[in-house]
Amino acid sequence: MTQEEDEILSRLETLNAIGVALSSERDLASLLERILEAARDFADADGGTLYRVKGETLVFEVLRNDTLGYFMGGKHGKTINFAPLPLYDADGSPNDSMVVAHAALSGQTINIPDAYAADGFDFSGTRAFDQKTGYRSQSFLTVPMKDHSGAVIGVLQLINAKDHDGVVRAFSHADQQLVESLASQAAIVLNNRQLVEQLETLFESLISLVNTAIDEKSPYTGGHCERVPVLTSLLADAAARNTDGPLADFTMTDADRYELKIAGLLHDCGKITTPVHVVDKATKLETLFDRIALVDTRFEVLLRDARIAQLTGDIDEAAYADRVKQLLADRERVRTANTGGEFMDEAKVKDIERIADEIWVPHGGVAQKFLSADELENLTIRRGTLTRAEREIINHHIVMTIRLLEALPWPPHLTQVPEYAGGHHERMDGKGYPKGLTREQMSIPARVMGIADIFEALTARDRPYKPGKTLSESLRILGHMKLEGHVDPDLFDIFLRERVYLDYAERFLEPAQIDVIDWPRMPGVSAELAEWMIAADAPPP
Repeated sequence: MTQEEDEILSRLETLNAIGVALSSERDLASLLERILEAARDFADADGGTLYRVKGETLVFEVLRNDTLGYFMGGKHGKTINFAPLPLYDADGSPNDSMVVAHAALSGQTINIPDAYAADGFDFSGTRAFDQKTGYRSQSFLTVPMKDHSGAVIGVLQLINAKDHDGVVRAFSHADQQLVESLASQAAIVLNNRQLVEQLETLFESLISLVNTAIDEKSPYTGGHCERVPVLTSLLADAAARNTDGPLADFTMTDADRYELKIAGLLHDCGKITTPVHVVDKATKLETLFDRIALVDTRFEVLLRDARIAQLTGDIDEAAYADRVKQLLADRERVRTANTGGEFMDEAKVKDIERIADEIWVPHGGVAQKFLSADELENLTIRRGTLTRAEREIINHHIVMTIRLLEALPWPPHLTQVPEYAGGHHERMDGKGYPKGLTREQMSIPARVMGIADIFEALTARDRPYKPGKTLSESLRILGHMKLEGHVDPDLFDIFLRERVYLDYAERFLEPAQIDVIDWPRMPGVSAELAEWMIAADAPPP
């Protein structure tokens, strides 16, 4: 076998290897970069440019030139700010005077030994560039990239092939054949990558459509669906950076991150089935409207009755004053209870039960208890604004989330989406819902999402039933949840040590919410971690 045959065989083997490598590349910018570099290696080219066809223009994607030190575009190069090249002139005629435009329009390879001696093409811009830089643009090989349907989707242009001594030469017929073969493979791979990206974009747009539909039902959930994926990614990346402790072996690939992102975006998709009046219940007596107004009217009736009794002499002035004072105080107790902002202790519950037993007579009606059974049940909710039945309705959204997601034909790289999205209301001690999973039965990403969901809800400013809590309040609650077996203790420590909470706060919280944290008094924070956090908070000397 001759040396030339050996070289051709070696190049073919390289071509096959490059084809395999290109097929496995997921990142589009990296793919474009590798295509150009492979073409330059094949032809020993000093420089080259890869263009993509976008509309009626050629857009610069990657540009390299060893002599001039140009390293632009692709994954790792500097940003290219050159204007796109038009495929057609102002009058609509083909821009055949420009080599790359002609190659894109004709679908034909153009091999020019010396640009300064070439006929039929306008190289005035090239000459001006050379005069400015001192470079000598000589040999050009311009190869269109055609997809499986024969459409040109890009152009490879190589400049100045060099022999073994570094002297510029023309591109050989063998160079042209190899680069054309590479361009053909690369075009198909590039087209497939573009199709995948388009499908991913469409898929994420459909997810956004679902979240928009939920948002239209309730403006209080839209921000949550956007923020939880961000916080989930922040904590997952922090856990992957961690090299100590029980989670030291946890890693995240780009594919893992994408899968977790999709799960985060879809984690509350089941809320599309949840009634709006439950999701948006801002006060305990709210249904389609806040029934506190009806209760206020009853108080007005009792105040009127007391005034009539005083005027008719049924009660004296002192008794009337006591009655009015009592009614006004009871009205304030009911109004306060209706907000659901704080935990309701036993004494406050007894007050509401006493008020409920008051008797009043509506106009033209019969005597009845001041509060109905439903009103009493709502006003004596110990925490929040939801009754047990309403809480079950809210909780059912996660059942629907799992049911909806498990019904989809997920591709192999997204098969864990239902598990990640469906586990954010489970607890480490097995007392969560809907499946009652324990920590050992849950994946780390699902546990990550659980913390993200809770912390976002605690700090959120757009809930109808509460203002957003401060950092210290939210971390105190999260610390108690760690001690109670609600959230993963190792992820909680990483959440603090890697400053995930602060990164998130600076992006999404109001400045007033970012307060000073007393680490030694923080529940769930060991003395060692508290000391570390204090040192990390200290300003530099």
